[in-house]
Amino acid sequence: MADIVQHVEASHLMPHNYYPPSVSLPHYVSNESSVISLIAQFGVLCAAVIGIAFVAICRMRPSATLSDQVAFVWMCLTGFVHLFFEAHFVIHHKEIAGSQALFSQLWKEYSLSDSRYLTSDTFLVCMEAVTAFAWGPLAFFIAYCIVVNHPARYGLQIVLSLGQVYGDILYYATSLLDISYCRPEGYYFWFYYFFFNFIWMVIGCYYTTQGIVKVSEAFKKIEEIDVDRKVR
Repeated sequence: MADIVQHVEASHLMPHNYYPPSVSLPHYVSNESSVISLIAQFGVLCAAVIGIAFVAICRMRPSATLSDQVAFVWMCLTGFVHLFFEAHFVIHHKEIAGSQALFSQLWKEYSLSDSRYLTSDTFLVCMEAVTAFAWGPLAFFIAYCIVVNHPARYGLQIVLSLGQVYGDILYYATSLLDISYCRPEGYYFWFYYFFFNFIWMVIGCYYTTQGIVKVSEAFKKIEEIDVDRKVR
């Protein structure tokens, strides 16, 4: 009986490079593609989204300012990442560790900085579900609003960006309370864990501020019109 128990326990401790070393990944299979290949493939996908988005905004709204062009491209890119890459995690989180699909391999590579992505952590599954299925479609809708120059774009922009910033804050907070999920090499912490998420923090803060300024200016103009009418 003891031999059977030991055999079962050993089967749950498959060799891997994730932290803590004791984390159980019974269905884990190492990536077939190299890190450079994975990053290159994902980079090509992102570059394609950026290129198509830029061409689209130039054709559909030639009079768009540079600021609106950049905002449109960003909304398309963040929408793509949320609705496809992060949705892949939500849908396939239970089998990612043993999958060789491109997005699964990318998640396995990123998980070197946070192994919870391979253990179906409840918080991450819930957070990524909101990000994928709420912020993803909303980002594409905001991109549409930019194309048609709809004023609702700024209010929705605040909602999306605040959601992204809030999600990052929660993610950083829950991770920093226990960094044992990240490998000890600084590369994984500072580049994968910190930098990749900080991008959404910085840009989210920028578009939140821009939205607030635009909405405030609109209300200020309305107040000025009301005052002018009363004076007359």
